[in-house]
Amino acid sequence: MAHLPQPILSRFIADLERLLGREKSPKDRFGIAVSGGPDSMALLALTQAAFPGQVEAATVDHGFRPEAADEAAIVAQWCQEQGVSHATLRPHVPITGNLQSAARAERYRLLWQWCDERKLNWLLTAHHADDQLETILMRLNRGSGVSGLAGIRGRSDRLLRPLLFWTRAELAHVVAQAGCSSVQDPSNRDVRYDRAALRLHLSETDWLDSISASRSAAALNEAEIALEWVVNTLEQQYIDYNGEEIRLSRIDFPREIQRRLLLRMLARLDPGLTPRGNAIDQALVQLALGKKYTIGMLLLSGGGNWIVKPAPPRRRPG
Repeated sequence: MAHLPQPILSRFIADLERLLGREKSPKDRFGIAVSGGPDSMALLALTQAAFPGQVEAATVDHGFRPEAADEAAIVAQWCQEQGVSHATLRPHVPITGNLQSAARAERYRLLWQWCDERKLNWLLTAHHADDQLETILMRLNRGSGVSGLAGIRGRSDRLLRPLLFWTRAELAHVVAQAGCSSVQDPSNRDVRYDRAALRLHLSETDWLDSISASRSAAALNEAEIALEWVVNTLEQQYIDYNGEEIRLSRIDFPREIQRRLLLRMLARLDPGLTPRGNAIDQALVQLALGKKYTIGMLLLSGGGNWIVKPAPPRRRPG
């Protein structure tokens, strides 16, 4: 079994317990998503050392690269040596469309299916502080608000990311200490991808602190949770869902609260609607002036109450 220094294990256990919201339990069973790269191998080594006998691992082979099968075999070999159950998961049909987005969706579908079949309580992924910094900068460049700048969440239901306060360099050190073999996915260095291009630029910058960025993201996530709690309360009090006409009976809220309440109303009538930020900003201006505004197939009316309902059919030219 891989041996890691106790201070490192204690730090990892504390980070994981913070996400669990309680102390670890022998009943917890952890599924680790392992690509074979140094980050995920470090996560596997840390979890196995901290929770021996409570860990299983899975590697997703999307079928994009012939080397992926060999990489999965490297992970499987290490797991066998450590007494960890391992599975290689493959899509049943080829992935098409937007490859990055479709591959991510399929990866999580396969991983959750595996967790359910193996009766694993938690799925852990190896997103770390440098990933968090990259995510924040990419979203900042897109003009994201509080929700977007909260970055990668440490916990989303049963999905845990306990390495968000660990740097890539620290995880490489863990891999070396644990004696893990690891591989490098060439797409991580392919500057045709936005994240890889940003990563290259960041490697030439030494004044950005990824741990501090993770702390800021965590603070913004707490703010996001608080805002959503407020909006949930106000929705129950002031939004009347009456068939295809939705009414907000009180509007004297800060702009961000107005924005979120309006998005709730739009989503109720058209769950597939994803309005751009500038469309919502313009809608808020028009509603505050007591005017009407159309988003998608929905008509918004301002004034003392805000109303959202399906827009009437457009008249055809006679």
